[in-house]
Amino acid sequence: MREFSLPALYEVPADGNLTDLIHRNAAQHPDVAVLARKRGGRWEDVTATDFLTEVRDAAKGLIAAGVRPGDRVALMSRTRYEWTLLDFAVWSAGAVTVPVYETSSPEQIAWILGDSGAVGAIVETEAHEAAVESVRGRLPELRNIWQIERDAVELLRAKGSDISDAQVDERGSLADADSPATIVYTSGTTGRPKGCVLTHRNFFAECGNIVERLRPLFRAGECSVLLFLPVAHVFGRLVEVASVLAPIKLGHVSDIKNLTDELAAFRPTMVLGVPRVFEKVYNSARAKAQADGKGKIFDKAADTAIAYSRALDTPSGPSLGLRIKHKTFDKLVYSKLRAVLGGRAEHAISGGAPLGERLGHFYRGIGFTVLEGYGLTESCAATAFNPWDRQKIGTVGQPLPGSVVRIADDGEVLLHGEHIFTGYWNNEAATAEALSDGWFHTGDVGTLDEDGYLAITGRKKEIIVTAGGKNVAPAVIEDRIRGHALVAECMVVGDARPFVGALVTLDEEFLPRWLEEHGKPASSTAADLLHDPELLAAVQQAVDDGNAAVSKAESVRKFRILPGQFTEESGHVTPSLKLKRNVVARDFANEIEALYAK
Repeated sequence: MREFSLPALYEVPADGNLTDLIHRNAAQHPDVAVLARKRGGRWEDVTATDFLTEVRDAAKGLIAAGVRPGDRVALMSRTRYEWTLLDFAVWSAGAVTVPVYETSSPEQIAWILGDSGAVGAIVETEAHEAAVESVRGRLPELRNIWQIERDAVELLRAKGSDISDAQVDERGSLADADSPATIVYTSGTTGRPKGCVLTHRNFFAECGNIVERLRPLFRAGECSVLLFLPVAHVFGRLVEVASVLAPIKLGHVSDIKNLTDELAAFRPTMVLGVPRVFEKVYNSARAKAQADGKGKIFDKAADTAIAYSRALDTPSGPSLGLRIKHKTFDKLVYSKLRAVLGGRAEHAISGGAPLGERLGHFYRGIGFTVLEGYGLTESCAATAFNPWDRQKIGTVGQPLPGSVVRIADDGEVLLHGEHIFTGYWNNEAATAEALSDGWFHTGDVGTLDEDGYLAITGRKKEIIVTAGGKNVAPAVIEDRIRGHALVAECMVVGDARPFVGALVTLDEEFLPRWLEEHGKPASSTAADLLHDPELLAAVQQAVDDGNAAVSKAESVRKFRILPGQFTEESGHVTPSLKLKRNVVARDFANEIEALYAK
């Protein structure tokens, strides 16, 4: 058993709750832009004073509608300004927010709203409202539905016109640090989602210590972040609360299809995302360079960036020759890549899945450092992250200050600290299984080095044991294979089988470019190309790269390309893009059997 901890950098308030943050900001930084919203195609600043006023007005409407202290209010929307506004309004009414992914099915909505006992639901669109109405007969506690696109904010303001500011402030002060702030339902890779109860204390401990440890990235009044992650996910919620706590300017983007344009317009000083975002930026840049006849230059620049970054970790640092090459490529290539990411940002925080060592070195080498972190819903997002001044690429960093990471004898990662959830809503059995003597059992397998840097090597329940008795952690090789521009998703199989195999789906955004480059009909789909020799050879390159990261016994011997995608709509991934392995294995049982057919 091994464990590591760091002293807390932020003192959690003995009482009070998250609404104190917006009152503090209005008092101490009244004219500072703490948020920005898009209107008429342009970004508009929202000062701390204006934000407090808008939150109060919405909270008045909730109170007038009969929302009582401790009541649960569901919030179902894409990432937008109103999400943060209404989240703080729910808290200011003394209630508890229950986030719902905007892609949720009526069945999922019925379970989350029913299990939480939500008395109200704030939805974004007419389609969302229709989905809630379709299951309303199963929700006896639900009294009100408000729709953002049908003037929910204005309607709440009007309804609460007789409620005073003092009444709102009194209501908002009722919750203390240990009161529930939100119930976040897990994505549910197996079985029904469980509601993680996160308190105001959890968020204070989480966000306060992150902001203090990464203070150069959270300079009050100077820094900004553009949030495009789902705020229904705990990582997005971390960004929201940490930005208000710092405070730094927070913007929201609902549609990531135009993300590069939004980054260029907003020009954030920091970017937060999942590895797939950074993979796509790299792959798109490389593909564009190849299309322009500059593929060799890009590859040399990438190799130089990686070598430069690796040299930074050596006692002597980069050689003179490497520094000269790096400076040349900075003008030709790296500056253009940084411009794609907004032009001002020098740091990003990545979570949700491993980024990969090579990509980590590439980004640091171009002057855009991606700090990997690790966490779960139950740990209120990040429980470990790389510090800005002592990054160790290939790890998910050191423990959150004020918390402890322990590696059990069987390799499982255990967590302890004020950021750990208090339990699952209405589920004592699941709570007892996850929490033991104050320690949360993550189900993840990992290691700690001598400096307390954590590396995640897999999931306890996802470890594959081949017929030859070899233990295989799927994540290691899957992440490498997925790094190829042509690959969208990869799932390793092989439990009780003679060797390791893989199911692969193709990236629909990159496929048309590949078709053009290889003289294939533009109308070709993945289903048309399942046996195409050139495509198979390209995917084999991705598999070979993945195999280079593991031993021969763990390497993928055979793979199958699937005709479609693993999507949330198909039921094969969660809203946070985690594979539902049991569902994939069930739905593609024939393809898996074909891998092992003689």
